[in-house]
Amino acid sequence: MRYQSTRSQTQPVDLATALRQGIAPDGGLYVPTSLPAFDPHDLNAGSGLPATASRLLAPFFADSPLQDELTDLCAEALELPLPIVEFEPGRSWILELFHGPTAAFKDFAARFLAACMARLRSSSDPVQTVIVATSGDTGGAVAAAFHRRPGFRVVILYPEGRVSARQAHQLGAFGDNIHTFCVQGNFDDCQRLAKQALNDRELNDALHLTSANSISIGRLLPQISYYANASLQLWRELSRPIDVIVPTGNLGNALACILAREMGLPIGEVVLATNANRTLPDYFSGQEYLGRPGLQTLANAMDVGDPSNFERLAWFFRDRDLRTADIHSISVDDETIRQTIRRVDAEHQLALCPHTACAVEVLRQRRAAGIVTPHLIAATAHPAKFDEVVEPLLGREIEPPPALAELLSRPSHAEPLAAGFEEVRRALEHLKHSARC
Repeated sequence: MRYQSTRSQTQPVDLATALRQGIAPDGGLYVPTSLPAFDPHDLNAGSGLPATASRLLAPFFADSPLQDELTDLCAEALELPLPIVEFEPGRSWILELFHGPTAAFKDFAARFLAACMARLRSSSDPVQTVIVATSGDTGGAVAAAFHRRPGFRVVILYPEGRVSARQAHQLGAFGDNIHTFCVQGNFDDCQRLAKQALNDRELNDALHLTSANSISIGRLLPQISYYANASLQLWRELSRPIDVIVPTGNLGNALACILAREMGLPIGEVVLATNANRTLPDYFSGQEYLGRPGLQTLANAMDVGDPSNFERLAWFFRDRDLRTADIHSISVDDETIRQTIRRVDAEHQLALCPHTACAVEVLRQRRAAGIVTPHLIAATAHPAKFDEVVEPLLGREIEPPPALAELLSRPSHAEPLAAGFEEVRRALEHLKHSARC
């Protein structure tokens, strides 16, 4: 399998090169030159996520140095709890993606990417710097996945005041080879700065930069597998495809669900649940795509005004009209998020994070519109990560899962950083001489 840039200004590369570079030299995102096709009858979801992923991802790893490592990669990275919990009896289910070490769905893909990168590295290679912009959860997952891995340092850029207190503590709690910077701006600023760094040849020569954001093809591929696994399980029970609602900000997780469907998995409509950032809902309602500054909301991990992976989505549908591809998008405001968290707890005794609450509200709206098809909701983070939002609404404490509680018990530190590229450049150049690598 070869990988090309969405901007088609550079030659296709192999998977190892795409993983190492993170972003293509022309500034585009790497995409596979073709998508494999599967028949659901030939896939067995009952064998577990690692086995499903190994079968599903094999074509993407063909002819790469990691081809013979794929089974071990999947076993190492993807053996995490993945419960499917019934929400409406016989009609809707919640896929709980937050049982990894940092209590967010990003753990699956971050662990997979780190395992790939570690296997591609030789002992004589220079230290590689993984730069990641985060709206809250990505940075923690990447930090956990690369923490103390020899030959890697991680640089986290997160927006000051725009992540929850527990997310911020988590981001700064690792130390060692993890360097955390609190940027005086929003997530889009952090994302812009990370992309500028990745496209700066001088910095790349000095620090051997790569990405661990959802712009990395190594993040996108493993996410396809859990939608495949869940849809197969429900398809065998229901004998029909299932519609999927995905809370989304930068569009990587939702794109993985769409690609799973394009590869033949039994998925029907895909609905993108956003917060008050309306870039995607406006586009899918018929407007021109217009990136804009991200708005600050209760669902902070989705505070993205110009999702990077829209470029990938448009590439995959370059010969088709996206607006006729059974993809929809619905925006949910903060007050409705609050009402949904209260309502679901009262009716189902179930605490939701603000992002999952957006998806549950979208399900309510679809039911009110007369849509009766079975649905799967992606639950993206544990509600304990957003205690400042959730606990006052529910009037009780939410117990953090053990791994999160352990991180919260550690000291935490982040360096303040202005949202300018020269400031980022100086900070990165300083790392070249740091002992923490």
